[in-house]
Amino acid sequence: MWHDILMVVIGLVPGLIIGFFVAKIIMEKYLKKNPPINEQMIRTMMIQMGRTPSQKQINQVMKAMNNTK
Repeated sequence: MWHDILMVVIGLVPGLIIGFFVAKIIMEKYLKKNPPINEQMIRTMMIQMGRTPSQKQINQVMKAMNNTK
């Protein structure tokens, strides 16, 4: 019985560690290919809301977005 539990733990721990790193690499590639938001998206959203954004306003929004990470 203890042998069976030990074998499960020995198989599970490396599997979880390898799975974590594989998932991390996949997510990093995805976010590099598809960034969550950029200045052009912010400019487009502000124009759609009826505002003409200045570069200062866009920089403020980008800074606020980056601070929430």
